[in-house]
Amino acid sequence: MSVRRRGARAVRGSIPGSDVGVRPRRRRWAAFAALLAVVVAGLIVSRALPSSSATDIAGDALYAAAAYTGLVLLMPRAPRWAVALAAAGWCVAVELLQRTGLPLALAEWMPPVALVLGTGFDARDLVVYVLAVIATVAIDRAVSVRLLPRGPARGGVRPPE
Repeated sequence: MSVRRRGARAVRGSIPGSDVGVRPRRRRWAAFAALLAVVVAGLIVSRALPSSSATDIAGDALYAAAAYTGLVLLMPRAPRWAVALAAAGWCVAVELLQRTGLPLALAEWMPPVALVLGTGFDARDLVVYVLAVIATVAIDRAVSVRLLPRGPARGGVRPPE
């Protein structure tokens, strides 16, 4: 845990340069709830709705949102920009991996792999991933500001403002 000096007392749990400012436990629970909602929505889009360009785009956007919220769940203190870069990087890497045919071969062997790695490359997906990560960052910021107020950390020390 990093410690940053502010005046005469240390502020625990903050990362210099982080824009988060929300207690990690609260942010982790919010990310868990968001990830659960995104995964359920993704399963509905991929399994219950008829296949179309709209459901493909919705599925890609939900995949990028799941990547972002999953990373927030793992690293709740990380700055949003770092989580966004990692999520977009993951999505782009997976999409480029699809050009090799490996995800398709793995999906034939074990079908659930297709939900994580996809099966076929589509350049449009790259744009959707980036836009979806940007939208997810905006939602994360809005939720953090409105629903996850800063509160005293353990020991009664408030995070820096």
